[in-house]
Amino acid sequence: MRMHFGENSRMALVTVREHKTRSFLTVLGVVIGVAAMIFVASILVGVSRDVEGYLDDYGTNTLFIFRFDIGIRTGRMTAEERARKPLTLEDAKAILAECPHVKDVTVEVMPRINFDVRRTPQVARYGSHEIANLDYTGTNSSYQDVYNAKVTQGRFFTDFEDQHREDVAVIGDEIDKAFFPAHDGIGKTILVAGAAYQVIGVLEKRKGQLFKDETADRTVKVPYYSYRKHYPVDDEHFIGAEAYSGFKDAAEDEIRGLLRRRRNVPFNKPDNFGLTSAEAIADNFRQIMSTVALMSIVVSSIGLLVGGVGVMNIMLMSVTERTHEIGIRKAIGARRGDVIRQFLTEAVVLTGLGGLLGVLLGVAASAGLPLVFPSMPTSVPIWAVFAAVLMAMSVGLFFGIYPAVKASRLDPVEALRYE
Repeated sequence: MRMHFGENSRMALVTVREHKTRSFLTVLGVVIGVAAMIFVASILVGVSRDVEGYLDDYGTNTLFIFRFDIGIRTGRMTAEERARKPLTLEDAKAILAECPHVKDVTVEVMPRINFDVRRTPQVARYGSHEIANLDYTGTNSSYQDVYNAKVTQGRFFTDFEDQHREDVAVIGDEIDKAFFPAHDGIGKTILVAGAAYQVIGVLEKRKGQLFKDETADRTVKVPYYSYRKHYPVDDEHFIGAEAYSGFKDAAEDEIRGLLRRRRNVPFNKPDNFGLTSAEAIADNFRQIMSTVALMSIVVSSIGLLVGGVGVMNIMLMSVTERTHEIGIRKAIGARRGDVIRQFLTEAVVLTGLGGLLGVLLGVAASAGLPLVFPSMPTSVPIWAVFAAVLMAMSVGLFFGIYPAVKASRLDPVEALRYE
């Protein structure tokens, strides 16, 4: 007789319940493979969203220009890169004046990067408190517009304060919490690298946890000319440019052409500066994540393969144990297709349960990871849950075919004689 899917499923569940330990050991490989897949997917998705949120926080139309290539590097710097001359304030002014698709420009000045000399960390002090390893730069008032920097307390400095070399500073969220727990730092004076600055504003904490630099919220921004007043030798410039909406590519081409002319780059030579955008950095990161995801899938598939072999083994054992039962069913009218469906259903239900258990284990591991590594973002995507369970059931379907076919080919007379 023909057995419906529901009845087959109930029989499969009965079999699992009667042989709990054997069933668990059978699908252990599937559980591990699915759990690993969910765990890795949650990390990849969490990190990807974290990075994109961090980069998008700077604005989708923002371009970054520096002496070196910006982004994720895969090798050491060449001798040509080390010998490059820094960008200048005049380069930033030229970009704003001569690039029609550039809406605004900001520039930051800092100590020259020297790879042969270890840089002394900058230190900020207030009373008995001290914070080292700062992002301490001189910049102009357009910084907050170009980089979408929001001030939560006080204000940003003005062009007037910059031109008159006023010793004022806007500090990051981390410094504010360390120096002024009561958030009453506006008007107070702090010492930064030996120079005294009056705090006039506090920047909002930047999005992202993993990708952003550790100094992102440990920042001190002072007026450009105020910085140069204290440190006239520092000449490393980082330029940010905001393109008009919809014209980022055009602005990038204009900036590249202008800087190549100003830096005397021959037409047949590559750029001797770095020019990129948040979108380009994110794309580069996605490519790396895609490679990692592919490798993770391969590793997870090994667990599923081991689980599939276990399923085939246990199903073959089940066919042997139930030979007499199969003979009775075929004797009273069950067709080969009915027997195949019965055993395939059992295999799919078995691996499906293993897949659900693997999902629970993977979700639990994903939820527990931030407790061990607080800066590691995780997010379990719904598609990964469905894909993992579907893949587990597919393993049961694939590896259950041979035992099911073997069962369907049993001769009913010989099967009834089997003891």
